[in-house]
Amino acid sequence: MDPILAEIYSTVLTAAPYVIAAYALMWLVLLAYILVVALGFKRTERQMAALEEALAAKQERD
Repeated sequence: MDPILAEIYSTVLTAAPYVIAAYALMWLVLLAYILVVALGFKRTERQMAALEEALAAKQERD
């Protein structure tokens, strides 16, 4: 193998665990963010449904 390529590969291979860890962390953070947003969206939908029911009940009484 060419000595220059061997040096490049040795440099890249030593940094590989850090790059893999960074990508894994990025994906975990992204998935956590999506989960939080989805749960917030479901909570908001439930609140809106409750408000619509309360408004419909109020309009029936009036």
